[in-house]
Amino acid sequence: MSPLQIQAFDAPLGAEVIGLDLARPLADQAFVRIHRAHLDHHVLVFRDQRITPAQQIAFSRRFGPLQIHVLHQFQLAGFEEVLVVSNIKDEHGRPIGLGDAGVYWHSDLSYKAHPSLGSMLHAQELPETGGDTLFANMHMAWDTLPAPLRAATAGLKAEHTYLAKYAELQKRSPWRPDLSDEQKAQVRPVVHPVVRTHPETGRKALFVSEHFTTRLVGVPEDESAALLRELFAHSVRPEHLYRHAWQPHDMVFWDNRSLMHLAAGCPDDQRRKLYRTTIEGDVPY
Repeated sequence: MSPLQIQAFDAPLGAEVIGLDLARPLADQAFVRIHRAHLDHHVLVFRDQRITPAQQIAFSRRFGPLQIHVLHQFQLAGFEEVLVVSNIKDEHGRPIGLGDAGVYWHSDLSYKAHPSLGSMLHAQELPETGGDTLFANMHMAWDTLPAPLRAATAGLKAEHTYLAKYAELQKRSPWRPDLSDEQKAQVRPVVHPVVRTHPETGRKALFVSEHFTTRLVGVPEDESAALLRELFAHSVRPEHLYRHAWQPHDMVFWDNRSLMHLAAGCPDDQRRKLYRTTIEGDVPY
């Protein structure tokens, strides 16, 4: 195997990790390089990883404790830490995974008191066409935010809730389950800064999304909605984006403190299945 290399993409974010087989033990020195590259590039792509769910979980845990998704219905059997992201249905017509994950721009688990540090998504089955994932650099979004918008967002906080678009998603995807009272209790609204500071690099980033951010706290409703629309639109300008075209057995690891992402979608008649693990982060500040 070739020596470990980090090859940056010709994009506003992202790099490919070359010469690493995650099915083999990872030396501490190599882990330090991966950790640094993740902070520098925000998205890391590991090609052709023939790993088991247990190996994905073990590698994810090197970065911190894992978070269990509220939709326990779509956990991988025997591995509660793994969320199945899939449009495949079983012989009874029931979905085996969350088929409409990521249809709106978002940062994973921003609706939790401790939002996600990062997520790892490992490809199991890919469609022949479509299925790309887009990533938006939220550090760059903040750095390029026009001065009037910077002034308008200074010191503001925003509410995030998992339920923001849940009913709408259920109308589009009737198989999306109703949430139990226990599940709803796990996703009560939280409030986070509109501009967060990365706890490891100190860089500032916008921390709002069209999926989970519902309002700006203490701002009149019409002003809040208008300002959020401007922030959303600016965040996903083409010059802030990297588009990942999946290859078989890719594993992609992204920093939810630095990015938003979006699933571009694929034809309904083409199978797609990926396994996601999610690492717990810090309280944003």
